[in-house]
Amino acid sequence: MIMQFVKTSRFFLYSLFVLYAFFFWLMLKITLQYLPIKNDAAFLAIKQSYIHLIHYRIAFFVHVFSAILVLLAGFTQFSDKLRIKLPVIHKRMGWLYVLVTLFLAGPSGFIIGIYANGGISSKIAFCLLSVFWVSFTFIALLKIIKKQVLSHRKWMIRSFALALSAITLRAWKYMLVALFHPKPMDVYQIVAWLGWTLNLAIAEILILNKFKNENKTSN
Repeated sequence: MIMQFVKTSRFFLYSLFVLYAFFFWLMLKITLQYLPIKNDAAFLAIKQSYIHLIHYRIAFFVHVFSAILVLLAGFTQFSDKLRIKLPVIHKRMGWLYVLVTLFLAGPSGFIIGIYANGGISSKIAFCLLSVFWVSFTFIALLKIIKKQVLSHRKWMIRSFALALSAITLRAWKYMLVALFHPKPMDVYQIVAWLGWTLNLAIAEILILNKFKNENKTSN
């Protein structure tokens, strides 16, 4: 019974790794569409009313090229084997995740969120996503500085759940369009919220299950 559970758990983890690697590859392909840098490439084709704004243009390209680093670095933070056997890599990739999120991907995401498609609802959703993402990451940093490891891990789970919105937002978009064929702006309004709020809810469930027997004083 125990061995069967272990094998099932390993298979589940390996499946998640393969699935994440696949979506990371897709995100990398999307990122590479903007090289060499062009003002009308891919998504920018429908943002021509804003691309002339220098702050929007800078924020967009900063976000595109930094977010992929966050996805790469963030995934390494949740491997117990890596953290125990290769703590130096864990720490360096953790710093990469934190610094890129706090100073590049997070702030640039807020700026482009102000110009999001889908009206005021989408703008609020994307701006809140950026605020929460930066805030959770900063709290996680403070916790590890104070040696509050368990609490640090909880806040990193929340932070990475929001980072994953880059993937889940697109997944929901493709699914909604395939199933219901809604209007483009309606899609933006839905996925702008659904892309990260559900991630955060799942993160809280994972935290409750993973740390339910841990010392509560670490919060």
